[in-house]
Amino acid sequence: MPFLKNIGSTELIIIGIILLILFGGKKLSELARGLGESGKELKNAKKEMTNAFNDVGDEIPKKKKGGVANV
Repeated sequence: MPFLKNIGSTELIIIGIILLILFGGKKLSELARGLGESGKELKNAKKEMTNAFNDVGDEIPKKKKGGVANV
């Protein structure tokens, strides 16, 4: 996302203040907590997918130089 490279600290502070005004402190903390939990779930899902692919890759027989699979 090339447009995010141009956002500086001042812009982030202004966005944070606008969010605080729009949603309030309590709602903003709930949103942040929800984003954190979503991040954890995505991280766990990524780990499970990686493990599943690694397990499937271990089960696929390897080919010998002659083109015959090891069984």
